[in-house]
Amino acid sequence: MSSISILPAHWSREKRSAVAIAVAVASLLAFLWLMAIPLSWAPDPIGPAAQQFADGAMVTVQLTVAAGVIGIVLGVLIALAKLSRFLPLRLLASFYIWVIRGTPLLVQVLFMYMALPSLLPGVQLSDFNSALVALAVNAGAYNAESIRAGIMAVHRGQAEAARSLGLSPFQTFRDVIFPQSFRIALPPLVNNIVSLLKDSSLAYVIGVVELSNVGNRIQSVSFQPVPVFITVACIYLILTTVMTQISGAIERQLDVERHK
Repeated sequence: MSSISILPAHWSREKRSAVAIAVAVASLLAFLWLMAIPLSWAPDPIGPAAQQFADGAMVTVQLTVAAGVIGIVLGVLIALAKLSRFLPLRLLASFYIWVIRGTPLLVQVLFMYMALPSLLPGVQLSDFNSALVALAVNAGAYNAESIRAGIMAVHRGQAEAARSLGLSPFQTFRDVIFPQSFRIALPPLVNNIVSLLKDSSLAYVIGVVELSNVGNRIQSVSFQPVPVFITVACIYLILTTVMTQISGAIERQLDVERHK
């Protein structure tokens, strides 16, 4: 990777990847913190709304990161449930994946915001939390299949060898199976998180003031959709590029078989 070629040649692949992760995360934070400055130099309608674009981008990243983390945890649990020997648990996990992957994310967002309080009268989620739950639940279904495939790709002999060394089933999964399966599942998980960043734009339908919502508000006042949505698209492109770099560096960091 050319961006880390200036690092000392004797550094290991693992150390180079760690530096790449740190640089990419710092770049993302710097972009979110400082993006309003160059945008303020742009002509109307972009310049006067620079801070709104920055705030909307921050909300988009917050939604993506929070839903991504919850979605991975949920994906692990659902994957284990689908591989369980307990039939009702397998059926429940399969039903969850079938429903979530078979219905539009937009419907799920609206369901969490409008229908869930009717089903659970004591539960009242804000617009942000409704979008967060919908995105996390959606990501969990897709992550579950990726993680399940990763677990099944680990050779059965790995578990047998671990058990012969005296490891318990939990220790075998925690120390032997899961690290290998997660590394195998990482590429599709990376794609899911990048897709989640773009899918977070659907949160605008319930009033979350994220990047797409900001763009829609500004163009409705200025009647200049071309510069507004070009700006929105460029911000999304920068965010997805940086997050892809972070995810790629993490993938190389976990690719222990190729570390030198």
